[in-house]
Amino acid sequence: MGDFLRLLGMSSDDNRVDEATGLTGKQKRLVQNTWAVIRKDEVRSGIAVMSAFFTKYPEYQQYFASFKDIPVTELPANKRFQAHCASVITALNNVIDSLHDPGLMKASLIGLAERHKSRGQKKEHFQNLKEVVLEVLRQALGKQFTPEVAVAWSKTLEGAFSIIYEVVEV
Repeated sequence: MGDFLRLLGMSSDDNRVDEATGLTGKQKRLVQNTWAVIRKDEVRSGIAVMSAFFTKYPEYQQYFASFKDIPVTELPANKRFQAHCASVITALNNVIDSLHDPGLMKASLIGLAERHKSRGQKKEHFQNLKEVVLEVLRQALGKQFTPEVAVAWSKTLEGAFSIIYEVVEV
């Protein structure tokens, strides 16, 4: 049966839920395949996320000393902002790339959460960022952001952000 499913482009792992991530094999592939679109231009994608974040939550820009006083409309041209935007996408790359290794993902996210906690970021900030990321994904992917893809991304981000929440809430 497994050989037949593989011929159809499926595998017996497609519907098996990975207990560590809560995702099926199919959901992991959906996330990885759609992420490939975003990953093509990491700086531009990061700018989309962080510009949307600061537009929706302008008070959060004050956490960033290097560009806290720059108007949001001017941020995309700022190299320090671009560098931070690229690091946001790199963090998401690490999540997507380590879907097969949840222990590695957790270790990476704990380090990220510890750095942000030391700068005063709280669970609420990350919850709001997660919502913005989903909205930017929805816009960037257009018709590719099907209900099935939406569920896969929601589960992925909820799992990743729950690790961050554990650190920043302490």
